Amino acid sequence: RWDGDFLTVRGLIESGDLIVVDGAKGSVIIAPDEATVKRAQRVIRQMGRREAERERLRGLAAETRDGYRIELGANIEFPEEISHVKLHGADGVGLFRTEFLYLNRDRLPEEEEQFEIYRKVVEQMAPQPVIFRTVDLGGDKLAHYLTTSRELNPYLGLRAIRLCLEKPELFRTQLRAILRASAYGPLRIMFPMITRVEELQQARNILAKVRRELRAEKQPMASEIEIGSMIEVPSAALATDILARHVDFLSIGTNDLIQYTLAVDRVNEAVAHLYDPYDPSVLRLISHVITAAHEAGIWVGVCGEMASDPMIAALLVGMGVDELSMGPMLIPSVKATLRNILLTQARELAREVLRLPNGQQIRTAVARRRRQFTRGAL
Repeated sequence: RWDGDFLTVRGLIESGDLIVVDGAKGSVIIAPDEATVKRAQRVIRQMGRREAERERLRGLAAETRDGYRIELGANIEFPEEISHVKLHGADGVGLFRTEFLYLNRDRLPEEEEQFEIYRKVVEQMAPQPVIFRTVDLGGDKLAHYLTTSRELNPYLGLRAIRLCLEKPELFRTQLRAILRASAYGPLRIMFPMITRVEELQQARNILAKVRRELRAEKQPMASEIEIGSMIEVPSAALATDILARHVDFLSIGTNDLIQYTLAVDRVNEAVAHLYDPYDPSVLRLISHVITAAHEAGIWVGVCGEMASDPMIAALLVGMGVDELSMGPMLIPSVKATLRNILLTQARELAREVLRLPNGQQIRTAVARRRRQFTRGAL
């Protein structure tokens, strides 16, 4: 039972008992035998070695053995996470989720409140950049005070950029705060859930108008800010060449891209097993986005969960991605793997994988290279 600051297990644990707590598995072993204690001590020593390796990697670039550099960003949603971003050696914040400002409250956040938070994040990360994703409400993230009607399928409804364009004052307030924060360090702005070029054009027009207003008010802000679009739906992926004419970079949100491409709700237990990052349709869409973006002269990143798997990260690098963004704690493992491979090996894997007809064969091909790619890595 929970008793203030302590968890008391009556009748099971006595004062002085030895306990092994495995945080990874979520298990507690009371009065372990000698073999269990030795295993736990072995794990503790391994964790110490990994921590030392993480410390060594912190100041090193994510660079393949033949000198190809990849930017590794961190995905975060609270300002308090900046310390973890720095601790784990990120090159910046590749995705700052802003939804926390809108949830669990009774009204929209005001401009000044947002500005102070964004400024703090930018100042703490400078000179490394922060990519602010404009608010991505809807789907599984709902703010009850927004007067939107109940939707039978919110993932296909009024969410993200659609909601912002439907409620331009909400959007303008956030853009004003972000632009003002740009005076305090490098930042980029990224629009979520773009499905067609008209949405991107409308968003950019609103941004341009807000910028003119701030100039008229003599508010300080950066003279140049990179603007990007997320690629999360097949329509955007297939129209990359069109969207790329209106942005400075693209970021592939693989969580939604997989979900929408395969028509699989990843939180639905009945079909979750069909959610497959190794599906050839997903990988071919990603490859198409990368190629089209580079042909348009812009860079492309990946900020979904695929980026955090060291082997998939190596595959994505082989496909030509320029930046990977993930949870801060996952950065050292990905960095260690990328520093352990040759770009030529990654490209060879990508060529092989993109020829294969199904996810199982692709998974087997990747597994075959795992020992070679991760030897000596974390």
